Amino acid sequence: MSNPVGWFEIYVEDMDRATAFYQTVLAVELTLLTDPTEEQVHMMAFPSDMEKYGASGALVKMAGMAPGGNSTLVYFSCDDCAVEAERVSQAGGVVEQAKMSIGEYGFISLIKDTEGNMVGLHSQA
Repeated sequence: MSNPVGWFEIYVEDMDRATAFYQTVLAVELTLLTDPTEEQVHMMAFPSDMEKYGASGALVKMAGMAPGGNSTLVYFSCDDCAVEAERVSQAGGVVEQAKMSIGEYGFISLIKDTEGNMVGLHSQA
């Protein structure tokens, strides 16, 4: 049995602004991902290790795909989600829900990025 999520995309309008937001909040470096379809899709990929648990994904700027709406929520794994949540406002986003317990499953924070997308932060501590 494989993991249920194999990839995610977060749609953006301003790629530079969105890239800076996620690099600041998650303290990672996103890298340019080339468009295999030549359809003028601009992607910045999150770091990943295909040998480890979890899914990777990218920020995507593509005609016809607007950010926001929040019909799907992506959670980023963290050591302590409060640490990343503390970086959100300085990076131009908004903390919608500060760190809260979800019982035996750990803790979450809910944030909105600079594009209006709601994303989650999850940690065990």
